[in-house]
Amino acid sequence: MTTADLFLWFFAGLIPLAAMAFWLARGRAMAIETGDVRLHSRPGFYGWFSVIWLALPAIAVSFAFSVLHMFGLFTVPGPMLLAATFAAGGAGLWFSLGQIKAEFRARQAVEKVMRGLLLTAATISILTTIGIVLSVVFESIRFFKVIPIWDFITGTQWQPDTAFLIGAGRADEHVAPPLFGSVPIFAGTFMITLIAMLVAVPVGLFSAIYMSEYASHKARGRLKPMLEILAGIPTVVYGFFAAITVSPMIVEIAHSFGYEAAYTNALAPGLIMGIMIIPFMSSLSDDVIRAVPESLRDGALALGTTKAETIRHIVLPAAFPGIVSAFLLAVSRAIGETMIVVMAAGLRPNLTMNPLEGMTTVTVKIVEALTGDQEFDSAFTLSAFALGLVLLSATLILNIISTIVVRKFRQRYE
Repeated sequence: MTTADLFLWFFAGLIPLAAMAFWLARGRAMAIETGDVRLHSRPGFYGWFSVIWLALPAIAVSFAFSVLHMFGLFTVPGPMLLAATFAAGGAGLWFSLGQIKAEFRARQAVEKVMRGLLLTAATISILTTIGIVLSVVFESIRFFKVIPIWDFITGTQWQPDTAFLIGAGRADEHVAPPLFGSVPIFAGTFMITLIAMLVAVPVGLFSAIYMSEYASHKARGRLKPMLEILAGIPTVVYGFFAAITVSPMIVEIAHSFGYEAAYTNALAPGLIMGIMIIPFMSSLSDDVIRAVPESLRDGALALGTTKAETIRHIVLPAAFPGIVSAFLLAVSRAIGETMIVVMAAGLRPNLTMNPLEGMTTVTVKIVEALTGDQEFDSAFTLSAFALGLVLLSATLILNIISTIVVRKFRQRYE
């Protein structure tokens, strides 16, 4: 019996048993409640109490056997495992039915278990984040043992072509050492992100202001779904559009003004990425602006301000923390984009301030390092973790700064 069969039989048997336990316990609780005897909790809580005592022992037993099998300590046949789990669930159901009494506090018991489940879910998310950070840190330390961290952060040349020879032990005095200067990569990342934000922030914010403050209900109902269609277009389609249509157009326009532009330039993916991010900025800003209490608008208009002055001096300051959050989400979306950059900007690390030249980003180089045919212990492969660590640190600093700014602005506004 395969693992997939075990999961199928487990849930196929557990779900009907849980439904049976709910109705059985609920019916038993309703039978106890008479004219003179009142239940402490509603009958539905007794049903959920039995479902919990049926499901949790069965899941606990299956999880314990899975852990033992994973570490090679103990292995049981599939039918025996299913029998053990359902036996544990049956024992739990028998125990829960015995607890159904008029004075039993079923609601407190169910809520206690639910609080535990919510706490477990929050703990899993936190531990997952910690695990991701630690895995990146440990692999980055291995990389920095080969390449000095100062050379990596301040280096201006990215030429890792000979790293595979060093990793294979075939390097000699005629082989040039690999260069892992990350400045060109991060410069390209910030350049393309800046171009995208220059497009997405004003267009998205102004469209949100229009839809929330000026547009009628009918117009808003038509415009917002049309705008959010952009969020459903695959990024590879945006990449095709940037490489085939926008980039040649930029080259022709640059030539008409006497400038040279490469077909793999940074301006095309930046513009298309900004268009792609407009729905995120617009939708979130629209929700935040509409959440501003209507009494603030009415008070400002009653004092004689115009609608534009009310938006500028009252609505936008009140919605500023939410707008900053939308901006950070848009920045994160732009930094993490890969396909558009690969198809329109190329793979060449280039330290320049000219957006008409080709550039690349951190995520592109991470993909390139982890999808090659080199050993995992090579410096080129490990450089992906170092790039991820620096990008993670930069994003963390940006979030801390924005949190401080939002907090001070909120205190001043209050």
